[in-house]
Amino acid sequence: MNHLFIDNLTVIDFAYLDHQRGLVGESWIADIVLGGELDEQGMVFDFGNVKRTIKRVIDERVDHRLVVPGEAACLQREDSPGCLTWQLDDGSHIRHQGPEQSVVFLDHHQVVPSAVARLLEQELKAVLPANVTDVEVTLREELIEGAYYHYVHGLKKHLGNCQRIAHGHRSPIRIDINGRRSTALEKHWAQQWQDIYIGTREDLGQSWSDSDGTDYVSFHYDAEQGEFRLDLPRQRVWLLDTDTTVELIAAFLADEIKKEHPADEVRVKAFEGVGKGAIAIR
Repeated sequence: MNHLFIDNLTVIDFAYLDHQRGLVGESWIADIVLGGELDEQGMVFDFGNVKRTIKRVIDERVDHRLVVPGEAACLQREDSPGCLTWQLDDGSHIRHQGPEQSVVFLDHHQVVPSAVARLLEQELKAVLPANVTDVEVTLREELIEGAYYHYVHGLKKHLGNCQRIAHGHRSPIRIDINGRRSTALEKHWAQQWQDIYIGTREDLGQSWSDSDGTDYVSFHYDAEQGEFRLDLPRQRVWLLDTDTTVELIAAFLADEIKKEHPADEVRVKAFEGVGKGAIAIR
């Protein structure tokens, strides 16, 4: 059998639900290996069709979606495909409401790279030519030296899939004070934003407390793809007065750090997943 490989084909930025961590933002790099017989061109698969076919399937199936373990006991599915409630181990819950395409249910009890890869392999086998008889998808995290955090957000003004209220990223952060890196500040903000939902104050709906004393907030908006709502424990949320684009996240961090270092130059390089992001200098 002949094999073709494509490393670093794409990055999947998404969110998933975990029984302990709650709503988690994640970024996985996708590597692909295709096996099969050579076609009339002497190829397993034309590199020119890789992005048109393979990347498209991966992006449409998982990227910028909420990935839900469909076999988890703590999941309660509702009549509408995009509506669900997720119970956390501390007794609190998360509720998501959105269009069907904003959620994907995994045939597994938890979200792990191998289970998501298996889903993508099945989808790819259905669209690849008959000479491709074997598909192997490997999903991996970026190797990060230094601090990073997992965050989830939604951008209601975005015309693409970023408008989905629960998608996220695993993101490094670089902070420099007067041109010198501050690993202490990087670590501080990574701890502040560990497994956090960064929400826009304008999107806040109601807030309430349950009988156990847990405080909740609700985010709600209408976007091009439909109506979105997300209910979360208040302690898992960080509110911004602006939208939550990476440009505005970087600006917020720079402004906050500048308050503690008013006489210094502050430079924040905030990543949105792998290899992209925004820089703010104050």
